[in-house]
Amino acid sequence: MQTMSGAMRAYQASATHRSLRQQEADVFRFANGGLRGALAAGAQQRVRAIADNRRLWTTVLDLMCDPENALPETLRASIISVGLAVQREMEQPHPDIGFLIEVNENIAAGLSGQD
Repeated sequence: MQTMSGAMRAYQASATHRSLRQQEADVFRFANGGLRGALAAGAQQRVRAIADNRRLWTTVLDLMCDPENALPETLRASIISVGLAVQREMEQPHPDIGFLIEVNENIAAGLSGQD
């Protein structure tokens, strides 16, 4: 329990030094870590990685549809379009994990201000 408390404090301290956009990019990078691990893993790890990625994109789509979202409508529409493509891919019997990784990398790069 003590170790967990220390880990939580360390994470909270490091999070205060990164922008919200950088923290959001980290979420996409984390999902990609699971997807990359799934490339060479068994079916159970692939299912888990895709489920985690599905949760991420479901949340993103929910946020983009929120009328209180301050992002420009055209940007929200573009993100929704990408999210729907990602969801369609994840529904395939054998999703293209490379495609999912590439999309997440592009989103993370955009959030980080990288081209």
